[in-house]
Amino acid sequence: MPGTDTSHPEREISLLATIKNHALLLFGMLGIMWIVVILDQLPYLHLERHGIQPRSAVGLLGIVFAPFLHAGFNHVMVNSVPFLVLGGAILSGGARVFWKVTLFVALAGGLGVWLCAGKFTNHIGASGLIFGYLGFLLARGFFERSLPWMAVAVVALIVYGGVLIGILPRHAGVSWQGHLFGLLAGIGVARMMFPGASALLRGNTQDPA
Repeated sequence: MPGTDTSHPEREISLLATIKNHALLLFGMLGIMWIVVILDQLPYLHLERHGIQPRSAVGLLGIVFAPFLHAGFNHVMVNSVPFLVLGGAILSGGARVFWKVTLFVALAGGLGVWLCAGKFTNHIGASGLIFGYLGFLLARGFFERSLPWMAVAVVALIVYGGVLIGILPRHAGVSWQGHLFGLLAGIGVARMMFPGASALLRGNTQDPA
């Protein structure tokens, strides 16, 4: 009986290419954040001033720029690891999901900050994205009714659940509004993308025929 080749080189190449592309995407975005911080050290540049400035016309552009702007190396360093870990967890579900979550959190969360944060403040940093990623991961397993994603949610809660206190106004100079609206945007986009659980709950509350 002829032997059969059980190897799948095409699948292995495809998997390696996927991992490589995901790494390039994540580290590319993080690299932009670091490059911006380095450029911001040049005299008179002051890129960080282009963040979200609530209820000002110029502050609307900050919704796009803010995730890539940081107040120095310590700020971007603190955000780097959770951005890679939580962003990578979302990216494992597909690049399309990652982009949808990233764009929605950045735009909807940023708009919430622009509408509700204090006048004459400036909000910068990737922490809004990070809280949005965390909110999405915590909510996806519930809305999708998926055991693997529920497990991801539990791990995310154990590892990063402590940062949720950051949605409270505890420290001056920290954009708790960015954290709060980022978290809400992450939960919201999970609800829109995976509405199965809410539909199931509505079905459970219907009167019997």
